[in-house]
Amino acid sequence: MTSASAPRRLLMVMPYHQLVRKAVRAGFRVWSVWDPALRERAYLDQVAEHSEELILTDFGDRAALSALIADTARGHGIDLVLHLGSEDTMVPVAETAEALGLAPNPARAVRGLNDKAALRRLLNGAGLSVVRAREVADPAQAADVLDDFTLPVVVKPTRLAGSRGIALIRRPDDLLEWSARVERDGHRGPYVVEEYLEGPEYSVETLSAGGVHHVIGITAKETGGAPYFVESGHVFPAPLPEADAAALRDLAVSVLDLAGYRFGPAHTEVILTPDGPRVVESQARLGGDRIPLLVEVAAGFDIEAWVFRALAGEPLTAPVPGRTAAIGFFGFPAGVLDTVSGVAEAAALPHVHALHLPWSAGDELPPTVSSATRHGYVVVDGATPEQAAARVAAVRDGIRTAVRGTTAEVPPALAPEGSLQ
Repeated sequence: MTSASAPRRLLMVMPYHQLVRKAVRAGFRVWSVWDPALRERAYLDQVAEHSEELILTDFGDRAALSALIADTARGHGIDLVLHLGSEDTMVPVAETAEALGLAPNPARAVRGLNDKAALRRLLNGAGLSVVRAREVADPAQAADVLDDFTLPVVVKPTRLAGSRGIALIRRPDDLLEWSARVERDGHRGPYVVEEYLEGPEYSVETLSAGGVHHVIGITAKETGGAPYFVESGHVFPAPLPEADAAALRDLAVSVLDLAGYRFGPAHTEVILTPDGPRVVESQARLGGDRIPLLVEVAAGFDIEAWVFRALAGEPLTAPVPGRTAAIGFFGFPAGVLDTVSGVAEAAALPHVHALHLPWSAGDELPPTVSSATRHGYVVVDGATPEQAAARVAAVRDGIRTAVRGTTAEVPPALAPEGSLQ
């Protein structure tokens, strides 16, 4: 270990470039590990700019990734291994870090949060946020257990995020469409079949340090509904009565305690049903969809920077938002984009904090079937949730497109999970 006065050494797997920059600003030295297949060279250059070293490897080769982490940790006197990226490789990295004595959390805590079936087993076993569910190996088994449920039910892969592979099954025939879709998109099992929870959906953003879970705030989620449940927008802080907000906060903290989570951000999704809040899923990472930016715009609190400030031992106090921030995603018709206008005018508005529309004339817009196939977004602030919503709507209305229809098949995901961090 380094001395108390020396910068601590972090090995970060899949770190977004701004996280490396903020870790260094907090006094850490960072060695970064990335898969070059997941990011373009220009992005990796930004990661390398603030890293002691950028090490590239194939995340699909778990044995090689584990060996690389061990070799790098020993070779550079690494103090801690952090993984704040997407869930795909979090558990094997956590297992390796734990074996080396360099883990901020037990591997079981990361697995218990990130794996949807494991989390459901953990919660149901403890009698916390009980939801009827069955884990199945493949779509055929999903069909076999439908008789045990009252339709509708939700089916989803247990280890994916971003609405990939999720479906609402209202009748048995819907399962055939879902089976064909997950096979087409290469979404492997296991899967979980669970009762459909009705009610508005929220996410609780937390930052844990020393086993103490600080609730940074609650985000309201808007989705496009069935069949894909793709998020169409978020509002922070969520406009909620205090009694409901307290129930969501308490549930999220109880989930993290039950999992044994000790350090880092978490993003716990909850549906407020008529019978009270029920957990949909949780992840041992920051919320995606630019939620950290919403928190910063509304509350002046940089949750990304505070991950490292808390790690450095700085006392953490949850913020009190003074504004409302909202993100709205664009969902244009699928097809070939002929023209687009109004983007520069929208981006110049004083209440617009980010506007992302990475399409030009001649590009083919995919159908929106997951988080990765949305067409862009705008982030605004407002004095109230209503004003923020009106500003999102005005930006959407002000961006004008002409799209020619196409019969092209649904493409694969356009970007890796976490691309909106």
